[in-house]
Amino acid sequence: MAGTNGRFITLEGGEGAGKSTQIRFLADHLRRQGIDVAMTREPGGSPGAELIRKLLVEGPGDAWDGTTEALLMFAARRDHLERTIRPALARGQWVISDRFADSTRAYQGYGHGFAHERIEALYQLAVGDFAPDLTLILDLPVETGLARAAVRHGTEHRFESLGQVFHQRVRDGFRAIAAAEPQRCVLIDADAPIETVRDRVLQAVTQRLGVG
Repeated sequence: MAGTNGRFITLEGGEGAGKSTQIRFLADHLRRQGIDVAMTREPGGSPGAELIRKLLVEGPGDAWDGTTEALLMFAARRDHLERTIRPALARGQWVISDRFADSTRAYQGYGHGFAHERIEALYQLAVGDFAPDLTLILDLPVETGLARAAVRHGTEHRFESLGQVFHQRVRDGFRAIAAAEPQRCVLIDADAPIETVRDRVLQAVTQRLGVG
């Protein structure tokens, strides 16, 4: 688990799940409790990882296969962990990340069919025995998420272009992860108004980590 000085919370989910919005709500809530919060994201979150992010999220959907994606993801994750997450936790900050390793399990594993045992081997190599204190998985129907994501502007739409069948496998993957690790993960129904999802997120954090 994360170090005793800080807490590490990850938000996961498919495209358009509203992770970025909920992270801002959660960070504001924790800061009102006097907690020092650092927000970050994957892929990215450190200078080196941000360079890799550009390779992963821009361009055509078939630019990389699942194996190459997984290798790039873990290369970025290693840099992110060593340069951003661990130092912040050591300073006593609570770190909230928009995605972590569960996204690789869901997208490259369930989505692309990259073998789960290979993902776990890469996890041990790049991450070791470190894991989030709490993972909140925002769940909503694929068509709803893709419709929300479609209104976003910018060039980071490579994964969105992979189609509904792919994204249904990703959703099923996230749900399977939540079911397999209930001690770490909370599945949150995100097919609701933003304020309702916010309340569900805050309730989960309060119950699991004891902040009011």
